[in-house]
Amino acid sequence: MVNTLTLADVAEHNSKKSIYLVVYDKVYDVSKFIDEHPGGEEVLLDEGGKDATEAFEDVGHSEEAREVLKTLYIADLKRDGNAPTYKPSKKPTPLPKPSSEPQGSALRIIIPVVIVGAWLAYRFFA
Repeated sequence: MVNTLTLADVAEHNSKKSIYLVVYDKVYDVSKFIDEHPGGEEVLLDEGGKDATEAFEDVGHSEEAREVLKTLYIADLKRDGNAPTYKPSKKPTPLPKPSSEPQGSALRIIIPVVIVGAWLAYRFFA
C-alpha cells in the first residue's frame, strides 16, 4: 500500500531539520539533501512544506537532479477536493547535455603559435 500525506501533513515539515516538498503530487523528504543542494538551502526552505512543482520546473532541473529527487520520495499527496493540481504549460525540457566537441575557435591555437614564432624569429635574426 502506498503511503499518502495531505498538504496539511506536508506543511508541518518546513524547517531545516525536517523539510518536505511536493512535486507532481509526490512528497519528498529533502532533509538529508538540504546541505548538498546546488542552489543553496534557502531555495528549499522557501518551498518547504508546500507544493514546489512550479518552482522545480521553473529552474529547469537536469535528468540527474530528477533522479536524485526520486531517491527522496516518501509518499503520494492526497489532495482535498479544493486543492489545485499543478498542470505544466508545456512538457518539461531537460537541460541540453554538454557537447564532447571542443569549444572555442582556432584563434586559441593560432595566437600562441604566432607569438612563439615571432619570438623565435627575433632571437635568431636580431
